[in-house]
Amino acid sequence: MLSRAATAFAVSCLVVAGLFTTVAQAQKSGGPTPSPAGSAVYFIDLKDGQTVPGKFTVHFGLRGMGVAPAGSDKENSGHHHLLIDTDPPPMDQPIPNDFNHLHYGAGQTEAEVTLAPGDHTLQLLLGDKNHIPNSPPLMSERIRVHVVEGTAAPAAAASAGHGGHDGHAGRHPSPPGAKVYFVYPTDGAYVTLNPVIRFGLNGMGVAPAGFEKVNTGHHHLLIDTDLPPFDQPIPNDFNHLHFGAGQTEAKVTLTPGRHKLQLLLADENHVPHDPPIYSAPIEVTATVTGKKPPAKKKRKYRWRYRYE
Repeated sequence: MLSRAATAFAVSCLVVAGLFTTVAQAQKSGGPTPSPAGSAVYFIDLKDGQTVPGKFTVHFGLRGMGVAPAGSDKENSGHHHLLIDTDPPPMDQPIPNDFNHLHYGAGQTEAEVTLAPGDHTLQLLLGDKNHIPNSPPLMSERIRVHVVEGTAAPAAAASAGHGGHDGHAGRHPSPPGAKVYFVYPTDGAYVTLNPVIRFGLNGMGVAPAGFEKVNTGHHHLLIDTDLPPFDQPIPNDFNHLHFGAGQTEAKVTLTPGRHKLQLLLADENHVPHDPPIYSAPIEVTATVTGKKPPAKKKRKYRWRYRYE
């Protein structure tokens, strides 16, 4: 017969093995869209442990499947998501759209990202038309990069020069009276930690990134940051969320507390129009309930006087 210690050790081993099996099964499961055998997603020009500048271009590789924009119901296709400094999300739910989960719903196969100096992790995850991972999920290896201060990478530097010396060359004109605004939330509102932000646009149309059409653009949501240079592509990072598939609303993730939000429209190359179309900044407060916390009740003190 086994001793009590040996029995306890055997039971703990079975529990640990069960946990690993559960995690493995969770990683293998995904959403309703199947992925073909042998397909894979990977970084083309980034290696684990590589040193990169603060602004650099990431190229996405995909084997065995095609790239299609979000919302496009095409067999054996999907679009890229870049996970930064975070673990993989649940594989049977839409991938979050926040500081750590960048969406490329227009079907981009490369993106310029900006990171603070230091060590960061990067991972690619493919999603279907509804941003849900395929089944089985297509996810690259998780790599680490070391970011140093310095000039932008050659590709990024070339993009930065898009505006020319006068700051206006190459920019698409915006029609008089065009404006972008928040349908929801409003300034001063209380929102949940995962609010659905709704974008409004007057005097122009919405078109996906990469699609050139007169008097159109797509939305960018700026969170807790100032407006970027108008003669350059809008950064794609924690504070600048792109909605290149032509979305007019998006679910985002906010930390508890106050946040500044602002909308900025841009053309097919993510460059603001001339003159630029941006909303007034608004301030919202994110809480668990989405409501203003109840005021603390003042304690009532009862005074007792003692007379001798």
